Amino acid sequence: QVQLVESGGGLVQAGGSLRLSCAASGRTFSSYAMGWFRQAPGKEREFVAGISWSGIYTSYADSVKGRFTISRDNAKNTVYLQMNSLKPEDTAVYYCAARRLGIDVPTQFQYHYWGQGTQVTVSS
Repeated sequence: QVQLVESGGGLVQAGGSLRLSCAASGRTFSSYAMGWFRQAPGKEREFVAGISWSGIYTSYADSVKGRFTISRDNAKNTVYLQMNSLKPEDTAVYYCAARRLGIDVPTQFQYHYWGQGTQVTVSS
């Protein structure tokens, strides 16, 4: 079992930055691929970014490429999402997710564990 707790959300003006953190419980964090997803009001949840268990490999949704960076610190059981050049359309609840994966690749599919989410609001 993995428990995930997100933090770092808030209200920011367009063009600003935020860094989200996701703290994970458990001794096997380094064997989990991690991902960030978001869900805006009235919309389906969508993939934002993923990172392999080593942290070497990452993937991003086209809408955030060049603006967002996912990273992880396995010693701290934490994954981060650095969000720069924020836009009003980035407003959503952001969720952290974990998936036990036997190969060192990022993924946007079949996550098993989810956090409770943190609200990000970008004003224009």
